Amino acid sequence: MEQISWSDFEKVLLVAGTVLRVEPFPQARSPAWKIWADFGPYGEKKTSAQVVSLYTPEQLVGRQIVGVINFPEKQIGPFRSQFLLTGFPTAEGVVLTTIERRVPDGTRMA
Repeated sequence: MEQISWSDFEKVLLVAGTVLRVEPFPQARSPAWKIWADFGPYGEKKTSAQVVSLYTPEQLVGRQIVGVINFPEKQIGPFRSQFLLTGFPTAEGVVLTTIERRVPDGTRMA
């Protein structure tokens, strides 16, 4: 495994956001949701996430998540993804990176 410097880590903008809205994404190749999140001073951003096997829209809306918000936007079929929703792959599906206690949206991971 290649080591990185602290300055490399600082380039990745990992921030807290609250899920505002979740919609089906029937055009996705693999089952996925369209997810909109509020990142406070960074604004509202949207993404597509293959977390359908573990999370319903009701379980996601209002939940604080961790997103990478400084990757270039990515076109996913007819949808434009603006952030990476972080999580850990398991045999059952992706388990989201969540926050133990609420923090202000837009708080940067340290």
